[in-house]
Amino acid sequence: MLYSDPTYLDEIHTCPYCKEKMSCCEAPPIHIGDGLGWGSEILFICLNDECSLFVEGWKSIEERYCHHASYRYMELPGSKESNLMMVASKDAYTGSIVDPQALKKQNERYRKEQQAVKDLATCVQDNNLDPVLLLILDEAANLSDRKKAIPYLLELNNLACIDPIRNHTFRHAELEMACNQIIPQLLKVNFKKECPHCLEIIKAQAKKCPHCKESLETT
Repeated sequence: MLYSDPTYLDEIHTCPYCKEKMSCCEAPPIHIGDGLGWGSEILFICLNDECSLFVEGWKSIEERYCHHASYRYMELPGSKESNLMMVASKDAYTGSIVDPQALKKQNERYRKEQQAVKDLATCVQDNNLDPVLLLILDEAANLSDRKKAIPYLLELNNLACIDPIRNHTFRHAELEMACNQIIPQLLKVNFKKECPHCLEIIKAQAKKCPHCKESLETT
């Protein structure tokens, strides 16, 4: 899940009932109270089972509503606006806890992907291989954008793309095949070839590999 304002992930909220640090959780899709939503993608919820609100809530709700439930204290990010959330078990919301550090990395990866997509339009003009390789090698990127980036390899005519592609493990065989079809074309127009023994890029007319010293007379 990507968040529109990842700065919220750095916030620290403390429960006023138990003074414990509250957990960062994904917000439920519907606000139980009014059905209008929480107005936030994340909520800070006290999931401390020893919290006085949670401990005493079972008896309070049983007496008032004849239901087996309790309360968890919640605050919205970016403010101290709070609410009491009714829960039917101690496991409620524990499955929605998010790792702020992991999510910040995910958001950063997504921002780089979107920038790379924009940069494709001028990558040939700028002689910029970076956005092309970023999309091709990012297994989490949009598949159609990755396919769109592949033809630019030939237009850019930069042999620096070969090693990263050869060393990448593709999840989509179609992408790998498309890249592997372009590499021989790049080598040919640059009068190069790959040594069949060490895979280093060498001159097309070479009879002996300058890297591994193997003879290429029969290749």
